[in-house]
Amino acid sequence: MPQTVRAHILGTGTLLPNDPVPNERMEAVLGCVGGRPSRARHRILKSSGITSRHYAVDPETGRPTHTNAELTSGAIRNMARASGFDLEQIDCLSCGTSSPDQLIPNHALMVHGELGNPSCEVVATAGTCLAGLTSLKYAAMSVAGGYSRAAVATGSELSSSVLRATNFPHQGAEPEELDEKLAKDPLLAFGQDFLRWMLSDGAGAFLIGPRDATQKSLSLAIDWIEIVSFANELEPCMYWGAEKSENGAFVGWGAAASVENAVQRGMLNLTQDTRLLGREITRYAVKKGLGIVRERHPMLPSQIDWFLPHYSSEFFRQPVLDNLREIDFEIPFERWFTNLPTKGNTGSASIYIMLDELFRSGRLEPGQKILCFVPESARFSVGYFQLTVTG
Repeated sequence: MPQTVRAHILGTGTLLPNDPVPNERMEAVLGCVGGRPSRARHRILKSSGITSRHYAVDPETGRPTHTNAELTSGAIRNMARASGFDLEQIDCLSCGTSSPDQLIPNHALMVHGELGNPSCEVVATAGTCLAGLTSLKYAAMSVAGGYSRAAVATGSELSSSVLRATNFPHQGAEPEELDEKLAKDPLLAFGQDFLRWMLSDGAGAFLIGPRDATQKSLSLAIDWIEIVSFANELEPCMYWGAEKSENGAFVGWGAAASVENAVQRGMLNLTQDTRLLGREITRYAVKKGLGIVRERHPMLPSQIDWFLPHYSSEFFRQPVLDNLREIDFEIPFERWFTNLPTKGNTGSASIYIMLDELFRSGRLEPGQKILCFVPESARFSVGYFQLTVTG
C-alpha cells in the first residue's frame, strides 16, 4: 500500500495573457453589444473595484490569441522555470476550469498534449470557481496518499471566449432606464450581459509534492481542504448552456429545438440569477459554510495570519466581513490579501493567481497560517483550505 505523506505547495506560476486592459479599453477589446456602447459599464466597474484585467484577445483584430489549454500549459511552464522543476517528472496532472476549449476531449488531456510531457495520470475537474480548488484537492490527495511524488494542479479561465460581443447576436440595445435601475440595485450588474465586465482570462499552476528535508526555500504545507455543496437546498444561480423560466423550470440547451434556437434564446451565454445571488451567497458561503468547516477543523480568527478571499467584486467585500463578524470569526481587513483590482476575476484561476503573488511577495514567514476562501454561485458550493508556511 502507498505510504501517506504531507503534501506541500512547492512552486507556483501564472500566465496572464497580453497587456493589462484598463477599464476604458474594455469595450474596444470585447466589442459593443447591439452595436452601441454600454450604458451600464461605468457603474458596474465602479462597484467591482477592478481597474485592469487580461484578455486572450488581440485588441486590434478581436481574435483570440490563446486557447485555454495554451494558457494552462504556459502557467505550468512558468511554474517549472521558477521552481527548477523538470516537467518530465510529473506523475499526476490535475486541471480545473469552467471554460474548456471544447466539450470532448477533456481540458486536462488537451493541456497534457500541449505540454508534451511523458505519460502520467491526467484528471479534469469541472464547475465554476471551485473547479480550480477541486483540482488542487485531487493533486494533494494523490501526493498525500502516496500515489504521486510530483503532482501539478491548475485553475484556468478563458472567459473572453463567451464575452466577446459577437457571442450576443440575440441582444439588442440596452433600455434607457438601465442606469436608473443599476443605481437602485447594483446586483443587476451580475446578470447575463453585465458579466462581460466582471470576468477575465488567466491561468495558475501549483507543484504539489512532499517537502524534502534538505529544502531551504519556503513551501506551503496543505493542512486541509474542505468543499461543501448546498445544491440540496438551493436552485441553480449561475449557469451556461441552460435557461431558467419564470416558473422556475431549469432547461438545458439540448432541450432547445435546435442549436440555433438555443443561441437565439441566450442559452449559450453565461447568466446569473442576481436576486438569488444577493439573497444567499454570503449567508451560505460564510455563515453556513465556514460553520461546517469549523466543526471539522476548530480554529480561531487570531490564528489566521493571512485571509485570501475570492470574490467577484468589491461589492461583496463588506458583506463577507459582516458575516464573519456574525459567526464571531472576524479577520480584520489588514490581514486580507487580494489582487482583484489589478488581476480581475479569473474564476477558478483566481485563488492560484492570488497565492502566487503572495508567495513571491517576500511577506510570508515560516509558521504563518493562510486561510483561503472560494465560494461558487453556480448552485451554491464553497471551499476553504488552510496552509502553513514552512521553511
